[in-house]
Amino acid sequence: MKPVKILIALLIAVIAVICFAPQALAFCGFYVAKADTKLYNQASQVVIARNGDRNIITMANDYQGEVKDFALVVPVPVVLEKEQVNVGDSKIIERLDGFSAPRLVEYFDPNPCISLRVLAPPKPAGGVSTLDDRNRKDDEALGITIEAQFTVGEYDILILSAKESNGLETWLKQNDYQIPSGASRLLQTYIRQGMKFFVAKVNLAEFEKTGYQLLRPLQMAYESPRFMLPIRLGMINGKSAQDLVVYILSPEGQVEITNYRTVKVPSDSEIPLFVKSEFGDFYKSMFQKAYEREGKKVAFMEYAWNMAWCDPCAAEPLSNEELKKAGVFWLNPNTGTNVFITRLHVRYSRDKFPEDLIFQETSNTEQFQGRYVLRHPFAGEMDCKEGENYQKSLPGRYEDQAQTLAKLTGWKIKDIRDKMNLSQSQSEHWWNSVFP
Repeated sequence: MKPVKILIALLIAVIAVICFAPQALAFCGFYVAKADTKLYNQASQVVIARNGDRNIITMANDYQGEVKDFALVVPVPVVLEKEQVNVGDSKIIERLDGFSAPRLVEYFDPNPCISLRVLAPPKPAGGVSTLDDRNRKDDEALGITIEAQFTVGEYDILILSAKESNGLETWLKQNDYQIPSGASRLLQTYIRQGMKFFVAKVNLAEFEKTGYQLLRPLQMAYESPRFMLPIRLGMINGKSAQDLVVYILSPEGQVEITNYRTVKVPSDSEIPLFVKSEFGDFYKSMFQKAYEREGKKVAFMEYAWNMAWCDPCAAEPLSNEELKKAGVFWLNPNTGTNVFITRLHVRYSRDKFPEDLIFQETSNTEQFQGRYVLRHPFAGEMDCKEGENYQKSLPGRYEDQAQTLAKLTGWKIKDIRDKMNLSQSQSEHWWNSVFP
């Protein structure tokens, strides 16, 4: 074996011993791709920072169309005042998405003639114009009370209470809020719970002043023992399942959904090398298959981790300043970053998710990530008995990877095997060209 190859092989062997030792806590892999929300068309994203009964919720706007037509109606448990509503930073949501996204990692087998054994990668232990008296009387006739009104950034905000859903639906339409027909039935369920309605429209003059091309997230803060997220209003016009990714920040540990099952997304599977160039297609297929297997009525946990660190990192952990922008209000410089993130991915439809999402905090700090492994075979010279045994073991390993991929995605096994043969020859060519 040539000196350069020997040096590289020794280096990989040392890395393998350090990273794959049973007592090691780190994955020590090489992050190569992530499955962020860009994979999904119009996936909604919500950030919830909660400690005790205090909640700060940030809602990303994926609205596409004329900003003058934008309207948002969200049930809230309390009347919000102007100081409780803020315009957030969309980059913070992008950072949370990147940090917590399911990821693809790769490892390189050491020379079996040096390490004497091959170890598999470890598994992870302004204000709205005032209404005149006539309008107020009309509102009263409809059973509507405007509890608060103000402008925040480019948004005109109203907080409404209502006695009857028909009156609320009529009022919204009379005031040019283009809500779907038939919303009355769903609105009534929130009215019976005593909830208020956070209603937002774009103030065009203020929007032009911002200089932004897209609407920024809205952020609201309130105290409530209710730990929930209303999703049913968004399903009125939905003809197909919708994707929702919720990033929940807590000082304690994992957060679960109580009224639907919360399951971990399939993870830690070793898959063929060609998936590196098709990771987006792989993850979408894998998620859909898992969604169907679970009866289309579960929430998937894609990530759960202490935000002080990550391994392997799909993005660097957020700084304390970024966490504050995400709504984290309990940071103490003397206690470090006591923030735990839970990323939940819900694909919901009217027939499978008839209720809003109800959450509960837990003290479970077990770490989890959607993580998929590529393991490159050693392609250098091997002149020992262990090397012969290693080469004989590879076909079985490749077949296991193919079967795993077929099971995860539903892809045809023949197509997978065909792609693997091509990918394997390319991998060996790469090794020999870099280390001739």
